[in-house]
Amino acid sequence: MKNTISGVSEILVSYKSNKIGNSKVTTSNDAVKIIRQFWNENTIEMQEEVKVILLNNSSCVLGFYNLSKGGITSSLVDIRLVLSVALKCLATGIILVHNHPGGNLKPSSADLNIVKKLKESCKLMDIALLDSIIITKENYMSFADEGLL
Repeated sequence: MKNTISGVSEILVSYKSNKIGNSKVTTSNDAVKIIRQFWNENTIEMQEEVKVILLNNSSCVLGFYNLSKGGITSSLVDIRLVLSVALKCLATGIILVHNHPGGNLKPSSADLNIVKKLKESCKLMDIALLDSIIITKENYMSFADEGLL
């Protein structure tokens, strides 16, 4: 932020495109393959993390965002941050991905609630929540594939 003469802060928003090849996401498996490239497999069973894959209207990956790192059983998902990043890079679709360090692929009630809230919020901004994926060291579960979205 930059202070102006009147004492009101001016906010500067910038975005640097750094496309991840020509990666296109058409299935949950595509999304998992992409996000695993940016996940530290040595800590996937230790600490919960949340990442967001940002896509354009052709389902091509614009980039990903490290949303949060939490503890063993939870991590914060601030919907305002998710939407601000999506809007900043002009994403038309997002995929939320988080790990379950304990290896259980079943979504918790907190997982289900945040996905519902995020989907409603995205709809207001004309951004599609395409999927929410839970990953473990060896497997994954897709909300879209399971009809939970």
